[in-house]
Amino acid sequence: MKQLCQKKLAEIIKSRRIEKDITQEQLCSKSGINRTMISRIERLDYIPTIPQLEKLAETLEFDIEAIFAENKPTFYTAFRGSNVTSHEKAGIDYLFDMMLAAKQQILLREALHHEE
Repeated sequence: MKQLCQKKLAEIIKSRRIEKDITQEQLCSKSGINRTMISRIERLDYIPTIPQLEKLAETLEFDIEAIFAENKPTFYTAFRGSNVTSHEKAGIDYLFDMMLAAKQQILLREALHHEE
């Protein structure tokens, strides 16, 4: 499955804007998107809405699909998806649940420690 890659989005927006020799302010005028939002997109601090993304793609002439990257499965999803019996899968799920619970406990203890 593909997912939006914020880094690719920022790189494409900035590089296409520079290629077209337009400032963020000029892009703001052409796209109708606030200059601050454009700046935040380029700094990886904001993900535009779908209509904003469509307007940027139209204005800067890039294919929206270019900002998506193949989502590589994590070890967890790859391991759970392998050929295992239902009993083994239940065991794997239990282990991961225990690991997540342990992580939550550690985070809670750290938060409590900082409050004291």
